[in-house]
Amino acid sequence: MKNSPLIQKIKSREEASACVKQWQNKGEKVGFTSGSFDLLHLGHVEYLEEASRHCDRLVVAINSDASVRAYKGPKRPICDERSRLHVIASLSSVDLVFLFDETNNNTNVKVLRPDLYIKAGDYTKSRMTSADIVESQGGKVLIVPFATGYSSSGIIERILEVYGDEQPKSAPKLHYKKAPAIFIDRDGTINEEFDYIDDPKLFKLIPGAMEAIYSLESAGYRIVIVTNQPGIGFGYYSKQDFFRVNKKMLEAASA
Repeated sequence: MKNSPLIQKIKSREEASACVKQWQNKGEKVGFTSGSFDLLHLGHVEYLEEASRHCDRLVVAINSDASVRAYKGPKRPICDERSRLHVIASLSSVDLVFLFDETNNNTNVKVLRPDLYIKAGDYTKSRMTSADIVESQGGKVLIVPFATGYSSSGIIERILEVYGDEQPKSAPKLHYKKAPAIFIDRDGTINEEFDYIDDPKLFKLIPGAMEAIYSLESAGYRIVIVTNQPGIGFGYYSKQDFFRVNKKMLEAASA
C-alpha cells in the first residue's frame, strides 16, 4: 500500500508545487481545481472528468476538515479528510491531490502557479478571489459546467428523509472549546438586501463582508449567521429555496 499508485498521488502542497514545475518544464499543461468533495457523487466525478479534458495534468486541492467546518458549519464534513483525499486520488481523471486549510485558493494558486484554474459552473469569474492572481501569473481561468441534480447536501437530506426517525447506534459526542460568539444578520450585512430572496442568482455578496468575517474568526470569535425568513411562512418560497440561497452564500465564502 505504501508505494501504491494511489498513495503516490497524495502530496503536500510544497511537493505538489515541485511536481507542477516538473510537468510544466516538459511542456505539459497543468490544471488546478479544489473542493471539499464530501460524499462523492456523480456530479463530482463528471466535473473532474471534464476538467481533466482541458489539461495534461489535473491537480486537486482538498479542503481539510477544519477548512470545511469553517465555511459549512460544525456538522461537516461527513467524511474525514483522509478518506476524501484517498477517494479523489483513486479517480483516473486526477493526477495529484493535496490537503489545504484555507477557505479560499489564494495561497494555492500562488504556490502552484497552474496554467489553468478550473472551477465549477455555479461560480462566476467575478466571484473568484483567486482569478486575478492566476491571470497575473500568466495562467487562465476556466468555468466548467457542473451537472445539476447532484449535491452532497441532497444526499444528506435524502438520508434524513429515509432514516431521520431512527436513533443512531453510536454517535460520538463533539466537544468544543468555549469561545466568544458573534451573531451576524445575513441579509443586508453579508449580502445585498433583497425582499424575499428565493433564487440563488439574486444573492450578491457585499464587498468586504467575507473578509471582515474571516478577520473576526481569526480573532477567535465563533461566527453565527442568522436570518429572518417570513417569506417561508407566507408561502412565497420553500425551505428548499432557502437552503439553496444559503448554499450559494457558503460557496461564495469559499471562492
